[in-house]
Amino acid sequence: MKSINEDIKSGTFKQAYLLYGEEAYLKKQYKDKITEAMFPDGDRMNYTYYEGKGINPGELIDLAETMPFFAERRLIVVENSGFFKTASPELADYVKNMPETACFLFVEQEVDKRGRLYKAVKEKGRVAELGIQDEKTLLYWIAGNMKREGKKIRESSARYLISRVGTDMENLEQEMEKLFSYTLGREEITPQDIDAICTGHITNQIFAMVDAVAARQQRKALDLYYDLLALKEPPMRILYLVTRQFKLLLEVGDMVRRGYDKSRIAGEAKLHPFVAGKCMQQCRAFSEKDLRGILEEAADIEEKVKTGRLMDRMGVELFIVKNSGM
Repeated sequence: MKSINEDIKSGTFKQAYLLYGEEAYLKKQYKDKITEAMFPDGDRMNYTYYEGKGINPGELIDLAETMPFFAERRLIVVENSGFFKTASPELADYVKNMPETACFLFVEQEVDKRGRLYKAVKEKGRVAELGIQDEKTLLYWIAGNMKREGKKIRESSARYLISRVGTDMENLEQEMEKLFSYTLGREEITPQDIDAICTGHITNQIFAMVDAVAARQQRKALDLYYDLLALKEPPMRILYLVTRQFKLLLEVGDMVRRGYDKSRIAGEAKLHPFVAGKCMQQCRAFSEKDLRGILEEAADIEEKVKTGRLMDRMGVELFIVKNSGM
């Protein structure tokens, strides 16, 4: 990313860029930054955008061969094309010898680093992987956003914000905007503000529900369930998500017993490191026998609901009551 930032700052651009990875917020940020730096006056006459699979490589090449209109270069943005997962030899060969008057900006979810197009873009331009950010990076980013708005937040409160709304940067930005408006005229943002205005992501609501079950806080677990129902979440989807979390705890617990550290657990279970850390804490509250029993109970509730012997809302309520009781 450092090289791309230098290009943006200097206004000297390569002929091809590839932004890829899971963090959609960062991909959009850099796509917009490159576009704005190339067309600082806002004139998009020499800007073309393509999205989705089925794009004709020949059409892209023809466009790149077309001289820009009263400008130094033409920018062609290609997003989620799948070109970096499937063979695209024609485009790969072209990128190696494309004219200086054209620039390709590819934005993708996944790439094959062994592919010809990936290698061609890396040789001719810049490649940046924009993956899910770790907790430390997110905390710095939150602090930077707060500072720009003249706000202050304690590290513990910033961690609480992440735990409540999740690690998705776009969602975090939206929730921070709500906090800025809510605390107008006040400097510090507190956990009480976060509770008052921020929308808990359903995944984090499920985390909180499992925490309540582990702590035998039956009333809290039921309140979280009723909150999700009020948000129009179907009872059986809630049961599915809770069950998935308990299955994850069973998997994480097994890795903890084998001595895996947080980074390895995150990699093996395909989790954000922050989420892996929370799962490691949660699984300590349950024995392997407890978790297997909970999963069997969930399967029994699901079977009774599907066969009409139990209403879905009541079934999930009974599941929560039984597993969070003293």
